[in-house]
Amino acid sequence: MKLVLKNVNLLNPDQKLNEKDVDVLIEDGKYKKIGKLTEAELKDAKVLELKGKYLVPGLFDMHVHLREPGREDEETVITGCNAAANGGFTGIACMPNTEPAIDSAEVVTLIKKQSAKHLVDVYPIGAATVERKGEILSPMAELKDAGVVGFSDDGVAIKTASILKRALEYARMFDLPIIEHCEDETLAGGAMNESINSTLLGLPPIPAIAEDLIVMRDILMAEYANAKVHISHISSKKSVQMVRDAKKKGIKVTAEVTPHHFTLTDDAVKTYDPNVKMNPPLRTRADVDEILAGLKDGTIDCIASDHAPHSLEEKEMEFEYAPNGIIGLETQVGLAFTELFQKKILNLEQLIEKLSINPRKILNISIPQVKEGEPVNLTILDPDAIWTVDKTKFKSKSVNTPFDKRLLTGKSVGVINKNQMFIDGKFERI
Repeated sequence: MKLVLKNVNLLNPDQKLNEKDVDVLIEDGKYKKIGKLTEAELKDAKVLELKGKYLVPGLFDMHVHLREPGREDEETVITGCNAAANGGFTGIACMPNTEPAIDSAEVVTLIKKQSAKHLVDVYPIGAATVERKGEILSPMAELKDAGVVGFSDDGVAIKTASILKRALEYARMFDLPIIEHCEDETLAGGAMNESINSTLLGLPPIPAIAEDLIVMRDILMAEYANAKVHISHISSKKSVQMVRDAKKKGIKVTAEVTPHHFTLTDDAVKTYDPNVKMNPPLRTRADVDEILAGLKDGTIDCIASDHAPHSLEEKEMEFEYAPNGIIGLETQVGLAFTELFQKKILNLEQLIEKLSINPRKILNISIPQVKEGEPVNLTILDPDAIWTVDKTKFKSKSVNTPFDKRLLTGKSVGVINKNQMFIDGKFERI
């Protein structure tokens, strides 16, 4: 199929590309021509009129839970990829807290095989330790050879400084990051952030210092080992400040934030809705303000969903006993545009850096280029689209979101990758 994207705006911060109202001809999965097209080039082509829309490098979410293997009732590799495409993502990195964990080449191979023919590229994150128990290093070289792009004991911090040191030293040999869920386990186990709200609501608290202690440990260890550490779903004011200071010293630390952590505060827990229970928990207004400052000044490198599907039976129980986490692949773009772009926290180039460019840089994945002859890997965005979240239209197997019925501005129109297109809710080969 010949496909023409007509009158689209081209934006790729990595190329310093910013052009308005351009025609793009796509053939055989590659950019055939970018510029004014002749009648012959338009003949027999499918034409999409995209005035006011933006063509950007395919968005990438570096923190997704696909649940396969082990909990295919909540999500599978394919349903997770469908949700990613629906949300505007052409690439995702999946976390290792599956059952069994991604601590062997066999599990990596299974995930890659499941996703091989899908539009969305899937990059597994390997477990840093066997079964994520924090006791014995995983076969990191074997996992790297199988195709992982980072290592993490996701869901828990790497248990001891000794194991962390060795994991960082091995990861450094492969130039891959250790991706950390920062929480001191001796302070973990509560249901919400420790604040006046936890006292008023009578819920067991998790203090912000549980995160801060591990962020501090990991920064010091990254400096000592001269290795890369990536802070997942950063949520506290102090943690953002420590990452900022560490970057100024040249320490190899990067950080991500989720849309729920820059959109909601622990006031949301007053509803006792289990869909606002997550780990790290929603924090205070002061924490959110520091996160916004960190996004603006570049302290926080990227935005990731921490997409965490759960079954209705598990999630719809008393707040204290419900599992942590929400799905986020299909609301992430809308929340980022609404809370960051519309409110002038980030401009469009900065937003694309955090949703597409920087996640790939952190994981050493090549960045899609918008050039004639290059393979097409793109997302089409409409920054002005006004829409209402409807969880019944999600492609994910799960519906645990606190954002249902929320009015948002900014949306993905469609994605193209691997000779496939997802637009108007349908997959199509091109």
